[in-house]
Amino acid sequence: MKATLFRGAPGRVFMLLCLMYFIEYIDRVNLSIAAPVLKRTLHLSNTELGVALSAFGYCYATFQIINGYLGDRIGPRRMLAISGLLWAIGSIATGVVGGLGSLVFARMCVGLGEAGTIPNATRAMANWVPGGQRGFAQGFTHSSARAAAAITPPLVVAMIPLLGWRGTFITLGCVSLGWVAAWWLYFRDDPRTHKGVTPEQIATLLRYAGPRHRTGVPWWPLVRRIMPVTLVFFCHAWTLWLYLSWLPSFFVGQYGIDLKHSALFTSGVFLAGVIGDAAGGVLTDAIYRRTGNLNRARRNVIICGFFGSLLFLSGVFFIKNPTIISLCLAAALFCLESTEGPIWAVPMDIAPAFAGVASGFVSTAAGLAAIVSPLAFGIVTDLTGSYRLPFMISIGLLLIGIGLAFWIRPDRPLDVSRDTSARTDTLGAHS
Repeated sequence: MKATLFRGAPGRVFMLLCLMYFIEYIDRVNLSIAAPVLKRTLHLSNTELGVALSAFGYCYATFQIINGYLGDRIGPRRMLAISGLLWAIGSIATGVVGGLGSLVFARMCVGLGEAGTIPNATRAMANWVPGGQRGFAQGFTHSSARAAAAITPPLVVAMIPLLGWRGTFITLGCVSLGWVAAWWLYFRDDPRTHKGVTPEQIATLLRYAGPRHRTGVPWWPLVRRIMPVTLVFFCHAWTLWLYLSWLPSFFVGQYGIDLKHSALFTSGVFLAGVIGDAAGGVLTDAIYRRTGNLNRARRNVIICGFFGSLLFLSGVFFIKNPTIISLCLAAALFCLESTEGPIWAVPMDIAPAFAGVASGFVSTAAGLAAIVSPLAFGIVTDLTGSYRLPFMISIGLLLIGIGLAFWIRPDRPLDVSRDTSARTDTLGAHS
């Protein structure tokens, strides 16, 4: 059944989305890999480095809902092309920075471009992916992102001696520009207008949810429905950003491993996340097909993933061997990432017609975590000298996320027609 996602024009569109996740995550995490080199070159403290690492999240958090809303109005084809141009420019600009101020500005540009990419990709998948394969589609696209996180450390470490750290960022930004061109030329918002889509493939898709030019967003009902999964994802994203921003520095600072070997340890950890993303997507769809219970299919995978992650993370406090702790961190990330598929399927389950805005709320949580988590790690390590203590915060938030997961109800879709009718009646009464 999953093979249909990889065949024909829908398959090529799906792989373009996977490639976007892959490329944008390279541009997202490359700074954390090169951080020890930039820290020495630009003479930054851990706190200043934390400011630079979190700068991505300033715009990433602020513009998620805005970019998701724009995508719902103008379509993901145009919105993702604009986003790609912005994050490519930011990545190239990182290669020419002269200090902390310009570095923060460049990373904010990357954050501005990547804000809304996941909401708009979700909107594209809502129209291009059959309903029963949404969990797998979200899990697989996010596994592409974690594959980038696994490949980026050795890639960047290998590129720096050849191109310098500045040339590395410029080259990676140019690769992003190549994706923008491919996306613009091939993708269409409505699969029914794409010459490569067959009638048989169209028959498997849900009704096309076009750009919302006239129908307003039912903001309050949508916020109430999407807020539980948004809060759950904040708990998830806090720990994820700890991995994305500080894992190489954790291996260097806590265990005295050199940059080259820390990159290998980091890659191994993120490889587990790649597998976890795909496994969680397969599992949530399998539970749904077997039970017909959408709520159980999403919620139970999230709860089990969070519990497994906090259990393995606790090993940081009593395991001293770097190889064993790498295995524990890998297992924790596998469990954490197994929740990506079910979490990101929820906005499509609840409100496919407003998937951009709904996913924007969820991505905003990731953006806030991208600001606070790296900065908190830097401050705590500067104050205490310990690279282990910040993991305690992650464990506490994962416990909170388990409790919040019981409030997620993907089995109750947002009734857009009823909300629209109610809003129309209200307007009529006022007139």
